[in-house]
Amino acid sequence: MDIINKIEQEQLKDEVADFNVGDTVKVHTRVVEGGKERIQIFAGIVMARRGSGVNASFTVRKISYGEGVERVFPLHTPRIAKIEVSHKGKVRRAKLHYLRERVGKKATLVKSAEK
Repeated sequence: MDIINKIEQEQLKDEVADFNVGDTVKVHTRVVEGGKERIQIFAGIVMARRGSGVNASFTVRKISYGEGVERVFPLHTPRIAKIEVSHKGKVRRAKLHYLRERVGKKATLVKSAEK
C-alpha cells in the first residue's frame, strides 16, 4: 500500500489554486491539435468538487449561446495549465445542481462574498 501512496504523491500538483464551490473560475486547458499545442479557457461557475488526492475533480458550468455546458476536470491533470479565480461566491451548499433548472442571468448569478 505504501508503494501506491508514494506514486500518487508524485502525481500531485504542487500549486493548486484555492477555489471552492460557487466561485467563478477560468480554467486554462492545454489542447493539442495536430502537432501544435495551445491554451483554451473554459470560464464558469464551480458547481461541485469531489474526491481527494489524485482522484480529486471539480465541475464547472457555463452558459454558451443559451445552452448550459458542464465540464468535469481532474484537479491534478497536466492538461490544466492554471486555474484563475475571477469572483468568490458565497453559497451554502456543497453541490450547486439547482443551477441546472435556472435560465438566463439567474443561472450565472451566485451571491458575492464581498458584503
